[in-house]
Amino acid sequence: MSQHRRKPSKKQDNPGQVAVSGMHPVRVVLKQDRVSEVWIRDGANEHRVKDVVMTAKSQGVRVVEVASRDFDEALSSETNHQGVIAFTKPRDMEPENALPILLDGLDNPLILVLDGVTDPHNFGACLRSAEAFGAACVVVPKDHSAPLNQVARKTSSGASELIPVVKVTNLARCLRTLQNEGFWVVGAAGESTVGLDAAAHQGPMVLVMGSEGGGLRRLTREVCDALVAIPMPGHIESLNVSVATGVLLYDFQHRRGVLEASRAYEERV
Repeated sequence: MSQHRRKPSKKQDNPGQVAVSGMHPVRVVLKQDRVSEVWIRDGANEHRVKDVVMTAKSQGVRVVEVASRDFDEALSSETNHQGVIAFTKPRDMEPENALPILLDGLDNPLILVLDGVTDPHNFGACLRSAEAFGAACVVVPKDHSAPLNQVARKTSSGASELIPVVKVTNLARCLRTLQNEGFWVVGAAGESTVGLDAAAHQGPMVLVMGSEGGGLRRLTREVCDALVAIPMPGHIESLNVSVATGVLLYDFQHRRGVLEASRAYEERV
């Protein structure tokens, strides 16, 4: 690796670059051939970062060993960086015809659909939860959806560069197509009395979340195979859409055994 740079350029403040941290996320973005530079934190475990460094150098990506203070300033304090950051070009939204390609070969995928989530902070937080809980991709309508801008990317904490976001022209038609391909479509609706256990599905599944204020649109609601609500014994009757998304993604993926499989994988590596 190259020598320490006491004052490295703050690429995280550049809208043309996004910081992605952690061993697995960095490995993923390196495969996408969009990384411009990799930072290794001073004192990082050389054995753990070895394969990342080798992969980056094999692609002609500059690898820089950075002083711990400068490294830590590049990320938020709660980030589990594991001593490595990749700076990458922002990932664009995928066209609708990319959806079959993204799903090809996946075993019982779960898709997150955001129907009218217009706040970039909520959008980014939903992307973060979708990536964390193993969703295959996120689908949004062409209209009435938050842009994948700098605010959304920052809120996603790097998830926007890892999970595909597909923009579709007609959301209801897209959901029907997925149903014809064997997907079980579940929508979140506060007034529903259906329990989460009844809505869970072991096969391919779609979770649809509505807008911050109005919830699911009528056509979207009518397409859903089931509508569910999160049981809340407290006095608060509703949750922010990004919080509700995280709760439901965790619950469904837990019931489907995805989280246990992921934990077993982490223990092996």
